Amino acid sequence: WNNVTFTGAEVINPKRNLPVALFIGTLVVCGIYLASNWVYLQVLPFFGTPAGHGPLARGIQYAAEDRVATAALEVIFGAKGSSLMAAAIMISTFGCINGLTLAGARVYYAMAKDGLFFSSVGKVNPTYHTPAVSLMVQAFWACFLTLTGTYSELLDYVIFAVVLFYILTILGLFRLRRTRRDALRPYRAWGYPVLPAIYVLFASFVEWALVTHKALRSVAGLCIVAVGIPVFYLWRRVGGKNERTLNADRRAG
Repeated sequence: WNNVTFTGAEVINPKRNLPVALFIGTLVVCGIYLASNWVYLQVLPFFGTPAGHGPLARGIQYAAEDRVATAALEVIFGAKGSSLMAAAIMISTFGCINGLTLAGARVYYAMAKDGLFFSSVGKVNPTYHTPAVSLMVQAFWACFLTLTGTYSELLDYVIFAVVLFYILTILGLFRLRRTRRDALRPYRAWGYPVLPAIYVLFASFVEWALVTHKALRSVAGLCIVAVGIPVFYLWRRVGGKNERTLNADRRAG
């Protein structure tokens, strides 16, 4: 739901529709999450034994491979529960992939437009007006990542860096409010500065928990992202030189 902002340039009346989409998306996700956990607590006991036979004996605490949802469906539907859960995960995965594919490609496209990536990635399909090259780059990169480890390992590598960037984004809100007081602001930051500060606080706690419990993978993921810092400055420097050369040629012509 939060990646809808990546498609802001293609949204009709974004001043109104983006906040509405974010609000509805947050509400729906939270509602589904809370409802699902309520069902788990109604069906399964919270505590259990690691050597227990069956999902009821193991409970939520020792659910097989931490798959609480599967355990709950096995209690409700019997042996068919695991198959139903697998089908539900497949449906959810297809929807998630669709959203991430739609939103992620717009990031590479925007980088190319800003001169921070290959210019060809900023081209759109003449018929469908979609960032076709960017979509292909994303597809190849995703295929490569699937060969580097399991989903849980990839998630551990990326989540620390993702949350860190979320924190930096919110901190940027405070900075912009101070340095650009007269800037046009089509979107209102509801609850400012309390809600953004609360978010930074809780997100920082998540970062601390990740470093404490999954230090190696968190630091490894952060190092991978940190490699992009010198690449960014190098690319911006080269891009700036090319832009100045192009402008000089235009003036000479």
